Amino acid sequence: MNRPPFANGEFYHVYNRGVDKREIFTDNFDSIRFLQSMIIFNDQNPIGSIYEQNFDTYALKKSGKKLVEIICYCLNPNHFHFLLEQKTNGGISEFMKRLSGGYTWSFNNKYKRGGALFQGRFKSNHVDSSDYLLHLSAYVNLNDQVHQLGGSTAKLVRSSWDEYLNKGKDAICKKKIIMDQFDSVKDYEKFALDSLLDMNETKREAKELKKLFHE
Repeated sequence: MNRPPFANGEFYHVYNRGVDKREIFTDNFDSIRFLQSMIIFNDQNPIGSIYEQNFDTYALKKSGKKLVEIICYCLNPNHFHFLLEQKTNGGISEFMKRLSGGYTWSFNNKYKRGGALFQGRFKSNHVDSSDYLLHLSAYVNLNDQVHQLGGSTAKLVRSSWDEYLNKGKDAICKKKIIMDQFDSVKDYEKFALDSLLDMNETKREAKELKKLFHE
């Protein structure tokens, strides 16, 4: 069944994972490369074969006309989540096609493998309310903690959480739509962490129910 077309100015939760649940980021270079790709491929102009070029040099040629606004993101070892706003007709589909195809080429070239890297076409949900938008931002920003990733796995995670807390130098996200609804960064931090507690409690209850019904 065909999905409804994405609408300009609307927000969407976009996500995908590795084929057969395999890792798509195996070291820091992989996740940095994916982040670079998120910036470079987000351009309404044709891209060309940029993986044969220097990323820093290519960045200087960008038109500044984005396909999407990235509101927040989380890159986990075997899957990713985005909260995106479409800026131009077909923007989300084109961005994801470029990003998935370009990163797959780079990954396969690095690891001497062939075939698909991601599990089919990306998944998406329309964000149809302000409340949903706010809670989804917390879910995406803290997704590694939702999945309770730890140890060496946690070291591979990259998310926009620090950007929302004004830490670090990365400035990939358009935070304004979220942060304008809070008086301060501290207020958003509290909201997001409280939301995380609720999400983890819901997960625990779901696991307990599943266990009860299978006893």
